[in-house]
Amino acid sequence: MLFNKVSYRRGVIEGLVIYALGRLGACITPGNFPGWFFVLVPLIFIVLQYILPPVWAARRMRSTKRERLSKRFWALGPRLAALCLVIDIVVSLCVGASLRMFDVQPGPAILRMFAHGSQHLTIGNFVISELITAVILFTFYTIAVVCTRLANGGFLRFTMPAGENRVTL
Repeated sequence: MLFNKVSYRRGVIEGLVIYALGRLGACITPGNFPGWFFVLVPLIFIVLQYILPPVWAARRMRSTKRERLSKRFWALGPRLAALCLVIDIVVSLCVGASLRMFDVQPGPAILRMFAHGSQHLTIGNFVISELITAVILFTFYTIAVVCTRLANGGFLRFTMPAGENRVTL
């Protein structure tokens, strides 16, 4: 079970490590996996990139009972997304792009920028792909941190129906 006793810095570092593992795993060509792993393993890498880091970081951090969404937790999602975007840019430039189901790894973006023919990557295409990644990261991470913090504090509980026979969900 998780112990909610880590500092803000350690929670961010753990989230970054999880993201880096998922991002490096997403560089592997899915065709390399045998049988049904062809579908399962890329899904695991997507979860490691987009879902688990903000939830893990927000879940593990120490906070008082009254602190549900302080300024530091509002800033956690965008801060974690910005750091993960830096990791994504470095991995894309040095290792390769994140792959979809039927893609083959074409190689590092920095080498593809100097290549000719079908493997050529323009700076504009690279910037657009990173902007799309940035929008996804900032959106998902902010939502995930806010929902995780609210769920940890019991803030998402509600009572229905009003009256004698109340049920708390």
